[in-house]
Amino acid sequence: MHEHDGEPTVGIWTRRLVIFLRVMAGVSLLKGLYHWSRICGVGVSDEDLYVTHAIAWQTATVFFAVIDLVAAVGLWLAAAWGAVIWLTAVASMIAVQLFFPQVFGRGMFSILFEAGVLAVYLMLALKAAREQPV
Repeated sequence: MHEHDGEPTVGIWTRRLVIFLRVMAGVSLLKGLYHWSRICGVGVSDEDLYVTHAIAWQTATVFFAVIDLVAAVGLWLAAAWGAVIWLTAVASMIAVQLFFPQVFGRGMFSILFEAGVLAVYLMLALKAAREQPV
């Protein structure tokens, strides 16, 4: 797709935001596939099968298996609903790992990663919003 003369151009921060959203779409896709692999028992031991876990773990795993893949599609399309679903997934993962460590454990790397990408998104979104004409 090419820009034509007379059409408004997209700013540099908007382009960076779209690239970031596409990268996060790939990450969300991988996270969703990871959760589905846990549900289906791919690459897990007999002691770690889906049915052997607590109901809280099973529920959270299904939730993230679905929401991460939906977010991946929306982020790749750079749709507003994709960012909303992704923000819901990120905030939910932070909340689960921070306040309910009995479900997935308290993975500090995961919490810091999710909070870091959330901060990067907010910074890029604010800069992209400032370069848009009013």
